[in-house]
Amino acid sequence: MSNKPATPREWSKPTIYTAIILSMVFWSFSYVWTNIALRSFTVITLLESRLLVATAVMLLFGVFTRQLQLPRREDIKWFLLLAVFEPFLYFIGETYGLKRISPTIASVMIATIPLFAPFSAYFILKEKISKANIAGIIVSFAGIISIVTVGSDQATATDTAGVLLIALAVTSAIFYATVLKKLSAHYNGVTLVTYQNIIGFFYFLPLFLGIEAPHLHEIVWRTDSIVCMLLLALFASFIAFVLFAEAVRRIGVARSNVFCNLLPVLTAIFSAIILHEVLPAQQIIGMVVVIAGLFVSQLNKKVRR
Repeated sequence: MSNKPATPREWSKPTIYTAIILSMVFWSFSYVWTNIALRSFTVITLLESRLLVATAVMLLFGVFTRQLQLPRREDIKWFLLLAVFEPFLYFIGETYGLKRISPTIASVMIATIPLFAPFSAYFILKEKISKANIAGIIVSFAGIISIVTVGSDQATATDTAGVLLIALAVTSAIFYATVLKKLSAHYNGVTLVTYQNIIGFFYFLPLFLGIEAPHLHEIVWRTDSIVCMLLLALFASFIAFVLFAEAVRRIGVARSNVFCNLLPVLTAIFSAIILHEVLPAQQIIGMVVVIAGLFVSQLNKKVRR
């Protein structure tokens, strides 16, 4: 292992965009896989199992491919902060949120990350916020309100706690991307995600031992839930994160995050096929409005080009 700064290898544009799109496909599936895994696993047990498997695979991969770098002493605090945002806070918000709201609706809210990312850039990097971005936020909030105010039918209702939990995931992802960009100048994607998962595992460990470990014997293990946990570990916690981290190193946070717009579309398709999910008209309209807000936020950038 080395602690020398990693210079990104040259990737063609098709390779970069293929990597980002694949990461979005895997993350879209993750909402469905999580929904199925939670039929058996409790939340913290699922997260610890997912991180344990992902970390084991990544350590083996990193050592055998010689891609795993040693962290510099001055960067340890940034790795600790990186893991606070993802996987710790993000996974808590996303996984508990998915126990309360539809995978498709959750993915629509996660897709607002590109809208709010400029705010972290404003406070941390002093970058200006465009009028188009503000307009996009207003439009998207209107869509989220439409989604949240659907009637009380249990199959379609969206409770406030679920929305707030997904909002925690969105906020965590925004600050994660900012810290990731800082570290990506010195470390490759395998290194970043490996240490992120190792640290995250230990962040979750006290919660697991104190809350859920005493009740493990009560879990009714289902084959489909175990398979989905393994899929989450391999594709969502390993491959997708590495592909996304490598893309961020090459084209930056803002351009990479725009591809989050694909999440609600892909998740809606996968949820309809696998979970047979049917959403009421008001929620579909709300989703369209949220996605419209995402595109409004990009208008200024497109005009400038």
